[in-house]
Amino acid sequence: MRIFFWTIVVICALSAGIFLWIRSCYRRPYREVVERSGLSPALVYAVMKAESGFHEDAVSRAGAVGLMQVLPSTAEFICRRNGVEFDAERLREGEYNTQIGCLYLSYLMGRFEEQTAIAAYNAGEGTVTEWLRDGRFSEDGKSLKEIPYPETAAYVKKVMKFRKKYLFFYREST
Repeated sequence: MRIFFWTIVVICALSAGIFLWIRSCYRRPYREVVERSGLSPALVYAVMKAESGFHEDAVSRAGAVGLMQVLPSTAEFICRRNGVEFDAERLREGEYNTQIGCLYLSYLMGRFEEQTAIAAYNAGEGTVTEWLRDGRFSEDGKSLKEIPYPETAAYVKKVMKFRKKYLFFYREST
């Protein structure tokens, strides 16, 4: 009976350790900024993970910068729109980048339904607006039935997968 008991204890401890290790792959930096944004934290962190893998110094081929991979031109637009001081040099700072990325994601969520907003975060607002006008990609002009860019289609799937994992690991707070 003692062996059975200790076997169960070891299995439980290993399971908890594995759970915590996997959960550590789904970090939540700058929680105050994310929670203040009014967006679903699970969605914000899913975008952040998909965009940069939590690397504050990430820079894309297109010139998008930081944790949430914001283009300087997009950051300038969203700052002007929200009365926030724009500073291109600060886009590499995690807290500032997260604030700007959340403002942009919030803007897109106000314009589009969720998955279309995620597509717009990746492909650009103008591109997605054109897709919505095209009957091949949208039946109602509000949501996309098909995403013509394979990279953007894969991106949306990745963000939604990460979002589900965040909701699983952090049920209590996201």
